[in-house]
Parts: sequence; C-alpha cells; structure tokens
Amino acid sequence: MTILYKVHNNLYVNLTNKCPCACTFCLRQTMDHVGESDSLWLDREPTLEEIIADFDHFDVLSFKELVFCGFGEPTERLDVLLEVARYFKKTYSKPIRINTNGLGNLINQRDIAPELAGLIDTISISLNTPNADRYHELVRSRFGDQSFDAMLTFARECTQYVPHVVLTTVDTTLTKEEEKQCQAICDELGAAYRIRPWEE
Repeated sequence: MTILYKVHNNLYVNLTNKCPCACTFCLRQTMDHVGESDSLWLDREPTLEEIIADFDHFDVLSFKELVFCGFGEPTERLDVLLEVARYFKKTYSKPIRINTNGLGNLINQRDIAPELAGLIDTISISLNTPNADRYHELVRSRFGDQSFDAMLTFARECTQYVPHVVLTTVDTTLTKEEEKQCQAICDELGAAYRIRPWEE
C-alpha cells in the first residue's frame, strides 16, 4: 500500500483514509491515486514504524517539503502525524506542511493548534467558499452546522503557532466577488489566501 508518494517536488504522507467530510468535489470519488502513487486506498493505517521506514525508499533531501495529505484527513491521526513530524524535523530539517479540512479541533475534541508549534511550517486549510450555507452543501461534514465556524476558528488559532497559514479555494469554482470575500476573510484571520488549480 502507498504510504509515501511524490507530487511535483514534494513528498506526501498518506496517513489514513478516515475523513469527517464527504466533499462533493473530492478527488477520491473519481480516482484512486494522485501524483506518482499507486492506489491511495489503504488496506489498513500504517504504523509509525512503517512510515519512518518508508523514508529509506526515497531521496528525501531532494524534496522541497514533506506534506501530510492523502486520501483522508491527516488530523484524524494527529498523534502519529506529530511523531512523524518530530522524526522528520530531527532527521532531515526540511519544511513540513499539513493539507487539512480544518476540522482537527472537532475531530480530536481539543484545541490542537498549540501542538503544531515548532513542527509544522505551513498549514493549508480548505476554505472552499466564503458562504457558510454553501460550505455545508459542498463539504457535508458529519459535524454539521458548527463546521464552518470551527474551521475559521482553527485557522485563527494556527496563526499563533504556525509560520504560514493558508486558506484555499479551487480555481473556476467561485465568482470574482466570492474570491474577494474569501480574501477579506483571510485578511481578518491573518492568513494568506490561495486559489489553487483544480487538478491538485
């Protein structure tokens, strides 16, 4: 099964297939792999030891950064994520990013942002839309109506502990006016705004 895989110049970690959302646009509904990977559907969740051992199969220093992002929400396995990040920082001293739906506080039932300090360099959070009602239609979170505000609260908290906090939407999915609204949300939170290509 695929644990680590290459996308562009980055090395990605496929920690889990668990996710509290059923996003209408999720890539895993239409494909089984991303980048230079085989199927990202896991037979089971890899252990910490298996993840660390898999680094030996790659020229790690040739990659720009390590990214926690697979066919699931990385913060579903926060404890393992943090242990892998500690190992990676100590061993390779390269930047680390988490791509997340921003619902880690709800998933873990605690404020997880302080735990990212000193380990995570960038956190990329899926904003998707500036409209809460539209967000719920798109994301279909099992946490229901609290999800949008929880995601924004998490983003704000991360700005205290993570050097680079980025909120993203997908190119072609929003109007220019909606993109301006997203930019305003990011400005208020103290986060960067990125419109990412659909194919990512």
